[in-house]
Amino acid sequence: MRYHNITHADMLNGEGLRVVLWVSGCQHHCPGCQNATTWDEEDGLPFDDDAINEIYDDLKQDWCHGLTLSGGDPLFKKNRKTIRNLVLTIKKLYPTKTIWCYTGYTFEELLEQKEQDSDLKDILESIDILCDGKFILKLADEKTKYVGSTNQRIINIPKSLKTNKIHLWKEVVK
Repeated sequence: MRYHNITHADMLNGEGLRVVLWVSGCQHHCPGCQNATTWDEEDGLPFDDDAINEIYDDLKQDWCHGLTLSGGDPLFKKNRKTIRNLVLTIKKLYPTKTIWCYTGYTFEELLEQKEQDSDLKDILESIDILCDGKFILKLADEKTKYVGSTNQRIINIPKSLKTNKIHLWKEVVK
């Protein structure tokens, strides 16, 4: 897997101050995407031990609420094995930190895919919040917190998986 950037003390991509991993690779190619430079899976830097340690250094800090996965698309099929290993390790090492994940897939699409993809199944069982759905330019709303367009949802994954029903993180996100 490759990545474009790691940002520190970010407060725009999830609740609290977070470390954000911006991965390479996305097949959705949403018109108006703010991160179109991350679409190419071969672009960016190799996701190596130095990058992992940079993330861990932030997660060790009291100020850091957790990790956000963005991009690109962390759930792009070629990213899934690496993302799986990362989130499983983070849940073990930093159990009080939350993991947010942005994806162009809908939760329903991911539920269908996870039956044939054990990496995706493990990822979904390890993350706390999923911001799902493609960015739709005509639905863009800068007042909507944490997502770019109003079709995108902020989903509480543990609760949704437990009940087999979508539970939004907060009913009002504006």
